[in-house]
Amino acid sequence: MDAVPILPLAQITAKLRTGETRGAVLAAEQVLTTARQRVPHEEGTLERSGAVSAPHETGDGVVVGISFNTPYAVRQHEELDWRHDDGRQAKYLETAKADDADTAKALIAQAIRAALG
Repeated sequence: MDAVPILPLAQITAKLRTGETRGAVLAAEQVLTTARQRVPHEEGTLERSGAVSAPHETGDGVVVGISFNTPYAVRQHEELDWRHDDGRQAKYLETAKADDADTAKALIAQAIRAALG
C-alpha cells in the first residue's frame, strides 16, 4: 500500500482559506451577473455601477461584498411600486442572491476542492 503524505494542519487551513476566498469571489460575481440582468435600466448607469468588493477575512470566514454605487441605487432596489421594463425589477440584488444561492454554494465548494487538490 502506498503511503499517503500528511500535510501540516496550517498548510491544510491555508489551502482551505484560499479555496474559500476564490469561491466567494466567483459566487459574488455570479450573483452580480444575475443582478445586472434585473437592475432597472434607463441609461445603464446603475447596471454599470455594480461591483464585487475585494474579499476580506472575518472571524467567521471570508466576506465579499456586492454593491451598486449610484445615489439612487438603494431607492431603486427598495421601491416596490415603481414600474420597470420587462425583466427589470426592484429587489434586483436580493432576488439574485436568493435565486443563485445553490450555484454560489457549488462554486465555493468546487473552489475549495480544487485548492485542496
